[in-house]
Amino acid sequence: MNIKLDKFVVSILFIIGLAYVFPQWGTASSPIPINTISTIGISLIFFFYGLKLSPTKIKEGLKNWKLHVLIQGTTFLFFPLIVLLFKPLLQTAEQELLWLAIFFLAALPSTVSSSVVMVSVAKGNIPAAIFNASISGIIGILVTPLWMGIFVNSADANFDFSSIYLQLIGQIVVPVVLGLILQKYLGEFAQKYSKQLTLFDKSIILLIIYKSFASSFEEKIFSSVSLVDLLVLLGIILLLFAVVFFGIKFVSKRLGFTEKDQITATFCGTKKSLVHGTVFSKIVFGNMATLGIILLPLMIFHATQILIISIIAGKMGRNKSA
Repeated sequence: MNIKLDKFVVSILFIIGLAYVFPQWGTASSPIPINTISTIGISLIFFFYGLKLSPTKIKEGLKNWKLHVLIQGTTFLFFPLIVLLFKPLLQTAEQELLWLAIFFLAALPSTVSSSVVMVSVAKGNIPAAIFNASISGIIGILVTPLWMGIFVNSADANFDFSSIYLQLIGQIVVPVVLGLILQKYLGEFAQKYSKQLTLFDKSIILLIIYKSFASSFEEKIFSSVSLVDLLVLLGIILLLFAVVFFGIKFVSKRLGFTEKDQITATFCGTKKSLVHGTVFSKIVFGNMATLGIILLPLMIFHATQILIISIIAGKMGRNKSA
């Protein structure tokens, strides 16, 4: 079986290596204004996201409400509640931080592009995938900070709901709304240069990842994380993925979904957005030195979900073509 490495995953690994070798570029004293660049970049990401959103397809997608409730319920309730079950088992500050990082992953919205692409490869319900991927990011703006507000104070972060929602409104909501308003004028431009805009999105995400890991390396935060910890973390993330994947597959069958809707439910419901994760982490956690660790489970999950789902999607697509 020929397994291709995702270029973005490779880029993330390179950026983490760069942050380890040259952490000084990402510190507060750096001559490079990374915070300013990333803040402007985040707003542009979501402006372009608004340009690419299709109000017509969103309206059409509202009809299949059982599928949407299952996907969004899995994304914002089932995922976090699974992780929440393990909180009483925590014993040390290091475990508390790693648990918070996994919980942050669990509270995030689903991806947009990769969900739609994988559903398309597996020959699932593409309009429903577009609707759920699009609406998930909007719901996440409200729900993710609410989940994190319950626990993030214990991580020594200054969590202020009013400040966080003001930043989310200013950096995400306003650009998305502006993009929607200007869609009839610039929508074709956004579709025509979709690949270039995706490259811009990924560049900003890599910049935020560099800044986060550079600060953590500079403060020697990762000195408390051993190879055994990383292997355990990988095992936990794979287990979390498996529980959600087979759980949503079981429920969608019991609800009598068509095969196409089952594919859409499992693929969209198991995804977590690296774009939203890096953006939300910057807003929710600010410039915490531990931000690199907060993002670590998300990046491991991102890499594993791409690998696993692409293999499953490819197999499903080939079986249907045969």
